[in-house]
Amino acid sequence: QVQFVESGGGLVQPGGSLALSCTASGITFRAYDIGWYRQAPGKQRELVAGISSGGLANYAYSVKGRFTISRDNAKNTVYLEMNNLKPEDTAAYYCNVDPFSPLAWGQGTQVTVSS
Repeated sequence: QVQFVESGGGLVQPGGSLALSCTASGITFRAYDIGWYRQAPGKQRELVAGISSGGLANYAYSVKGRFTISRDNAKNTVYLEMNNLKPEDTAAYYCNVDPFSPLAWGQGTQVTVSS
């Protein structure tokens, strides 16, 4: 079955940076569009960045210019570089195919932006 394992979250001060990684198994990774999603307490899960199978990236307006998504198909891994983090970026971050598969959610990785 499809499995995604996220890592790299943590506590960071406003203006700081973090780099997330997500490794997939159980799928032909290179054939899929992949997304990074996040869910803050009391809010719906949202797509913040996506990357097509061909490497084209797209971003939510709230993170454009601050986040960068990339992928390494040889490692079945997608990355999310996050710069100039803001308190409103605080959330659990997940990766999944885009559009998401309800059965493929992993544990996520927590990002907390606070002074």
